[in-house]
Amino acid sequence: MNGTPRPSRTDPPARRDFRLLLSGAVAAQAGSQVTLVALPLVAVVELDATPFQVGLLTAAETAAFLLVGLPAGAWLDRMRKLPVLVRSDVLRCLAVGSIPPAAALDALSLLQLYLVALVTGVATVFFDVAHQSFLPVLLPRERLVAGNGAIETVRSSAQIAGPGLGGGLVQLLGAPLAIVADAAGYLLSAVLLTRIRAEEALPAPEPGRSLRADIAEGLRFVTRHPLLRVIAATTALSNLFGAVLMAVQTVFWVRVLDLAPAAIGILLSVTATGGLAGALCAGRLAARIGQARLILLAPLVTAPFALLWPLADGGAGPVLFAVGGVVVLFGAVVYNVAQVSFRQSLCPPRLLGRMNATVRFLVWGTLPLGALLGGAVAEAAGPRAALWLCAAGFLVVPLPLLLSPLRGLRDLPPAPADADPDGSPEADPDGDPDTDPDADPGEAPADRPADAADADPLDIRTP
Repeated sequence: MNGTPRPSRTDPPARRDFRLLLSGAVAAQAGSQVTLVALPLVAVVELDATPFQVGLLTAAETAAFLLVGLPAGAWLDRMRKLPVLVRSDVLRCLAVGSIPPAAALDALSLLQLYLVALVTGVATVFFDVAHQSFLPVLLPRERLVAGNGAIETVRSSAQIAGPGLGGGLVQLLGAPLAIVADAAGYLLSAVLLTRIRAEEALPAPEPGRSLRADIAEGLRFVTRHPLLRVIAATTALSNLFGAVLMAVQTVFWVRVLDLAPAAIGILLSVTATGGLAGALCAGRLAARIGQARLILLAPLVTAPFALLWPLADGGAGPVLFAVGGVVVLFGAVVYNVAQVSFRQSLCPPRLLGRMNATVRFLVWGTLPLGALLGGAVAEAAGPRAALWLCAAGFLVVPLPLLLSPLRGLRDLPPAPADADPDGSPEADPDGDPDTDPDADPGEAPADRPADAADADPLDIRTP
C-alpha cells in the first residue's frame, strides 16, 4: 500500500511538530486577517472601485479553485506535502508584499490587485490541500477531530485579533501599507514550517498512472460516496452565498453604514468570536449529539440568522450585522470541524490529496461565481439587495442534508481506514485490521470525538 508511515505521534517530537504547525497557522492567519480588511478597502477607498469591480476582486481571490483545484490534488499525492506548504507561504508573501511599494510609487492599479489576488489564490489552493493532507501525518486518526478543532481555534483566534489590528493599521497607516503585516505573517509561517522534523515518505509512484486517471479516481471517490456527495453539495451552496456576502460587505459598510476602517476591523473581530466558540465546542457537541446530527443541525439552526445582515440599518446596523455573523460563523465552524474530520478518517492515505482537492474544487469552485453574482446584483440593485439574496440563499443551504441519509443518523458510519474508492479495504501491511471484524456495522464508533479544548495525548495548547 502506498502512503506515509504511521509512527507513534504522541511523543515529544510529534507534539513539537504539531505545535509548529499551529504556530505557523497563527502567523499566516493573523496576517491574512489584516488583508481581509485592507485589500477591499484599497479597492473601495484608494481606487474608487465599483461594487462589481470589488466582486471581481473577490472572484480573483478564489478563481484558482476552479482553475487548478483538481490537478493540484493529483500532483500533491505524488510529492511530499511539507515543502509545498513552505513554498506556498513564500509565494503568498511575495505577492501581497508587492502592494505597498506599488502604492508608495503611485503605481497601484486594480489590475495589480487582481493579479495579486489570483497568484495568492493559486498558492492558497496548494497550501490548503497540502495542509489537510499533511495533518494525518502528524496525528493518528482518532485525534483528527481534536487536531482540526485546535486548528480552527487558532484560525478563529486570528480572526478575532487580526481584523481589529488591520482596521487600526489602516486607520493609522493607510490600507496599502497595512498589508505589510500579511506579508510578514506568511514569511514567519514559512520559517516555522521549515522547523518541522516529521518523517514524511515520498509517495511511491504507480506505474502507468496518468494525471488524468488520478484526477478521475479522486472524483469517483467523492461523487460515489453518498455522504461525501451530500456534504460537498451543502458546502458548495454555503460557499456560493457566502461569497455574495464577501463581495458586497465592505461596500455596504463603507457606503451604506458609513463605517470607518477601525470600526470595520472591530466588526469583523466581533463576528469572529462565533468561529472561536464553534471551534471550542465542536468536539464536545459531536460527542454529545453525534457527528452526523451535528453536520445536519449546525447549518439548519444557525443559517436563519443571516437575515439580520440585510436588516442592518441606522445606529443599530453594525450590531445586527455582528450578531448575524457571530451565529452563522459559529455554525459554519462546527460544521467544518465535523465534516473535515469525517473526510480525513474515511479516506485512505494515498488518496488524501485527491480527495481534499476534489472536495475543494466542488465546494470552493462556487466562490468566484458567488462573488461575481454578488457584485452584479449590488451594481444593479444596491448592496442591500445583494445581502437579501445572500440571506435567502443561506436558508436553502441545509436542504441537501435534510433530503439525505444523514437525517436518520446519529453518528457517521465507521469506515475501513484504507478503503479503495469502491469501498473495499486494502490489506494492512502490518497484518492488523483497522476495524473490528466482529463489530456491528450499525454501531457508532467506539471512540467518540474528543473535545478540541480537552486534554489529549498530544497535549495541544491553543491561544
